[in-house]
Amino acid sequence: MKQIIVIIGLLSILTACGSSRKSLPATQNLPVTEKAPLTYEQRRKYDYYFLEAVRMKQKGEYDAAFELYRHCLDIYPGSAATLYEISQFYMVLGQEEKSEQALKQAVRSDESNFWYKQTLAAYYQSKRDLPKAIAVYEDMAHQFPSRLEPLMALIELYNQTKSYQEVIKTLNRLEELDGKSEQISMEKFRMYLLMNNQEQAFQEIESLSKEYPYDMRYKTILGDVYLNNGHPQEAYDTYQKILKEEPGYAPALLSMASYYQKTGQDSLYHVQLNTILLNEDVESATKMDIMRQLIVQSEQTTKDSTQIVSLFNEILKRPQQNADLAMLCAQYLITKRMEKESIPVLHQVLALDPENKPARLQLLSYAIRDNNLDEVIKVASPALEYNPDAMEFYYYLGLAYYQKEDTDKALDVFQKGVKQVNAKSDKAIVSDFYAILGDIYNIKEMKAEAYAAYDSSLVYNPNNIATLNNYAYYLSVERKHLDKAEEMSYRTVKAEPENATYLDTYAWILFEKERYTEARIYIEQALKNGGDSSRVIVEHCGDIYYKLGEKEKALEYWKKADGMEVSTDDGSTPPTEAEIKRLKRKIALKRYIAE
Repeated sequence: MKQIIVIIGLLSILTACGSSRKSLPATQNLPVTEKAPLTYEQRRKYDYYFLEAVRMKQKGEYDAAFELYRHCLDIYPGSAATLYEISQFYMVLGQEEKSEQALKQAVRSDESNFWYKQTLAAYYQSKRDLPKAIAVYEDMAHQFPSRLEPLMALIELYNQTKSYQEVIKTLNRLEELDGKSEQISMEKFRMYLLMNNQEQAFQEIESLSKEYPYDMRYKTILGDVYLNNGHPQEAYDTYQKILKEEPGYAPALLSMASYYQKTGQDSLYHVQLNTILLNEDVESATKMDIMRQLIVQSEQTTKDSTQIVSLFNEILKRPQQNADLAMLCAQYLITKRMEKESIPVLHQVLALDPENKPARLQLLSYAIRDNNLDEVIKVASPALEYNPDAMEFYYYLGLAYYQKEDTDKALDVFQKGVKQVNAKSDKAIVSDFYAILGDIYNIKEMKAEAYAAYDSSLVYNPNNIATLNNYAYYLSVERKHLDKAEEMSYRTVKAEPENATYLDTYAWILFEKERYTEARIYIEQALKNGGDSSRVIVEHCGDIYYKLGEKEKALEYWKKADGMEVSTDDGSTPPTEAEIKRLKRKIALKRYIAE
């Protein structure tokens, strides 16, 4: 019995195959017949060993279960339940003949058991012994006339054996049980065509249509069957009857378009499509399919977008079921580089579907590209209600307020934004959120909150260069934790050695640490890389030269800084009135004055 233990995993799967029934108590599976009566003592022993076999099987001790089932057969060789169970063991052991014999004996012993017969039929199917499988299913269909499963299996088997007449007979039996349906009629139609019996094929669909005289869908199916099988005039007449009863019936209108296309009437085909597209009763999904088809045809032929755009415009003038067509139009316009024309359509999308994130992001991208801060605010503000978990809207809205120097609103937006952070949030975006929060807190002189925000930014992205620079600079201005500031600033210079802002920050930290010679090296690099146009960097250069004893050169740089226009084009904060006065005092006194 060692072989059984090796393949125990397969047994439970095979036993479950084809049956969802639970094992019945042994006594319920033991019809007492004259041929094999059991005494009370035999029945008691049988019940004990059968239930013990079931228990061993459930525990996974298959070798013990097998032996117990065999002992049950010694007591009662005709037990259907035991024969069924033992057949599964033989199947797993690869002894298919024994398995088949046991299963057939189980069926003979309990002719009323649906599942035993189904398992036997499924076994024949797996062996591709289709005649035997058909015989069992036919027997089941007669014995269990209210069950659909044997009939469904027979339809498949007769199809495989190309017994089309038998398929039709079985479908008729299924129809008696389940009622007339589109699926059954279409399958019978297909069978009749395979048998070259077109007359009967069309009669079948006509019969379906007559069965449901008030359902235009079945009449349309009849027309489609005529159209797709070489009877265009009958198709046309059928569609016209439908449209006479229901002039706006969308499926018939669409079928008429197919009729015109298949009969080569291109002008009428396009007129019909326009009729469908401008019909408010036609489902949006149908219109979407048609427009996609027209776009593909246009791209494969003329590539002329004029007609497509004109058609979209006419469609979108009418009430819309949803935003799908408007979104398709916007996507088409963007593909055709008609961005200006896409803007009102994208707004229409949002009017129909305010939660449409792609449309809102597209409008936002236009506003950001044009640096239109008011438009950024207009587009992004509603997103906090409709797309509350989309952090990009908080980011750009907060940034727009920040650039408009409305720090209160910017702070409010960013504080709301960080509340949306979760395990799935983009760490880089979260890091930038905290970075800007840190900058805003600094503007508001909330130093502790600023440094906490910078620390959070670096937790999410330790290599956020902008955070490292700003954090380091503000620490140097306060002359706090200068070693930490130097380490952070040096990382930014290593990452971007030609960035004037980063070079200036590093030079200033070295200045605060009284390493003036090193500071001059980096401030001169900053000047060479565009820093000579920055008022702050030029002033810092003068401060460094002053500490190096080159006072005339320091004065020269201070005067140059004082003569420069105040600009924030480089993203820097404009100098305060106190900073402007301090620079003028440096020039007047010709000496460095600490910040």
